[in-house]
Amino acid sequence: MGIDLSVIWFVLIVFATLMYIVMDGFDLGIGILFPFVRKPEERDVMINSVAPVWDGNETWLVLGGAGLFGAFPLAYAVIIDALTIPLTLMLIGLIFRGVAFEFRFNATPSHRPFWDRAFLGGSLLATFCQGIVVGAVLNGFPVHNRAFAGGPLDWLTPFSLFCGFGLVVAYALLGATWLVMKSENPLQATMRRVSHGLLLAMLIIIAAISLWTPLAHPAIAARWFSLPNLWYLLPVPVLTLAVAVVLWRMLGNVSCHAAPFMLTLGLIFLGFSGLGISIWPNLIPPNITIWQAAAPPQSQGFMLIGALLIVPIILVYTFWSYYVFRGKVQTGEGYH
Repeated sequence: MGIDLSVIWFVLIVFATLMYIVMDGFDLGIGILFPFVRKPEERDVMINSVAPVWDGNETWLVLGGAGLFGAFPLAYAVIIDALTIPLTLMLIGLIFRGVAFEFRFNATPSHRPFWDRAFLGGSLLATFCQGIVVGAVLNGFPVHNRAFAGGPLDWLTPFSLFCGFGLVVAYALLGATWLVMKSENPLQATMRRVSHGLLLAMLIIIAAISLWTPLAHPAIAARWFSLPNLWYLLPVPVLTLAVAVVLWRMLGNVSCHAAPFMLTLGLIFLGFSGLGISIWPNLIPPNITIWQAAAPPQSQGFMLIGALLIVPIILVYTFWSYYVFRGKVQTGEGYH
């Protein structure tokens, strides 16, 4: 049996996307949480908790996008054409957030509130647009003669907007539990309270999307609720509920610092898995599979050599940066 390069590249792109959600999710979430924290010194702690590592987080986004472009050019062309507006707004948000992050360190006290608002706005815009992209992909795209056959605003649906709101809540929960792990009282206590509310909101959003997608897409309903698939896939919602219950309890335990963040990562992973199960093996829902969207095997094989060299390097420097800057962040401490 030969090696299925399309499956390998699909796994690599999914892995890069998941790593981006994990790494840049709490980073964006910290910007989203700024309205919950008013004291300048506490906002400094929030920023300083990610200052040493945030620059490398978006490497995974670049890797995923480059992999999609080279390994699945049809999917890349359709997605870029269909989602030009939200993807452009996402990049504007990321750029604005990055500029605000850097300028905030050097701003005078009178100008710092402006850059705080810029950091908040850029984080919200980028996150909301990423959620819209996820929702639009789940809804699918009309494709004719290997080209996007829809309009420039097809992505603007209630479902995609709801997914945008859902991702804002998910990233905010990641950011809050990250700060539970990295900060001390009183900021840590504030983030524990905020996390409880965000966790409830996230569970409601997960339940709503879990009902909305099968009702809107019969193929997804058949995937989840037909036998024997129901029994095979039942562990996903059961584990989601179990992780949420344990997370709720850990947030109430003041001696647990790292566990809430790790459990939130588990919750994000389970939600991401559920979305993947819903659309597999389609890369362009509803009916273009990863094999139909794939580049020639020669191209995929050539790119795979480079990916197998670069991915371990990215993993090593990512692990090293997080290891070096482990531990709590103190008020007044800065890395810039």
